[in-house]
Amino acid sequence: MIRILLAEDDSSMREYLARALEKTGYKVTAVDRGTEALPLLERETFDLLLTDIVMPELDGIELAQRAAVLAPDMRVMFITGFAAVTLKSGAVPKDAKLLSKPFHLRDLVLEVDRMFEVGTATEL
Repeated sequence: MIRILLAEDDSSMREYLARALEKTGYKVTAVDRGTEALPLLERETFDLLLTDIVMPELDGIELAQRAAVLAPDMRVMFITGFAAVTLKSGAVPKDAKLLSKPFHLRDLVLEVDRMFEVGTATEL
């Protein structure tokens, strides 16, 4: 089973995304900030880091940079409500995806499915 670490500071968005991904068969561990995600990355294995970019204490880009050291094979997808945020070349994993809010759950699941070459989005 594909394991996703979701870091999202908005509680309703975090619960909404976690439920949708779990409904389609993914195992999701959800946290409300990057500083809560780091200890999990040190002791558990995840296939995908799904992170908001703008969060308190530790933003999603810095979290992804630290995660790349702890889990270099883990994939990364950013979600953001700030379309103007640009990802600097070399600052994030080269294959990281970016999904801008608002988005439909189907779009999120399709992107995750594509990353792992599975087909669960039809369930939404």
